Amino acid sequence: MKTLMIIGFVFLGVALRAQDPKKILDKVDQNMSSENRMFESTMTIHGKRNSRSISSRSWSEGSQKSFTEYLSPASEKGTKMLKLEKQLWIYSPTTDRTIQISGHMLRQSVMGSDLSYEDMMEDRKLTDVYAAKLVGEEKIGDRNTWVLELTAVVEDIAYYKQKVWIDTEKYVPLRQELFAKSGQILKRMELQEVKMIESRWFPTLVIYKDMLKEGKGTEFRMTNIKFNVKIPDYIFTKAALKQ
Repeated sequence: MKTLMIIGFVFLGVALRAQDPKKILDKVDQNMSSENRMFESTMTIHGKRNSRSISSRSWSEGSQKSFTEYLSPASEKGTKMLKLEKQLWIYSPTTDRTIQISGHMLRQSVMGSDLSYEDMMEDRKLTDVYAAKLVGEEKIGDRNTWVLELTAVVEDIAYYKQKVWIDTEKYVPLRQELFAKSGQILKRMELQEVKMIESRWFPTLVIYKDMLKEGKGTEFRMTNIKFNVKIPDYIFTKAALKQ
């Protein structure tokens, strides 16, 4: 039995070395990234005592520009967010004011959810910001996954390390764990309901859990998504915040 176990570990090691982690991550980027996209979503925040849902419509162009308009509930309707490169502005219809979010404020929660403003802003390809190492294979449900450890190769990144479980057939992440440089786990993501959308596999439900706060997590469900669509230039302007 011991000999069989040793042989099994040897074959696993050979199989892992045969896979190029950078190529795996490249294929993930092909699914998860796009020149631009438009999507509608519902974010359900599960607090300690109750849950609430917020719907929105968003546009993004590459990793440098994004615009989000909140549609419901009435208390959030008309709130808008604009990202241009590393700058983020939020417009509140209640006060009719636009404020810029920067520095440590980017780590704050978005509307009480498990997502921070940094999470909302980060849309770069994984291959642009991380080096990958293949460390194993595991099953998530009935799906086979490769397990990758990612280490940041840039300074301006919210999470220094990630552990990612990637579907071996569809090349989408099914689980992600996000770590600080100290090794402390900060967030966990479960990516579900993977669908074929415009010739790419894409998870339409992401469950976020901030490991440093109480609560049952935040569900982010995309109800409509379109890739590589024509987006009017005025969308990505500060003037659009008050329109």
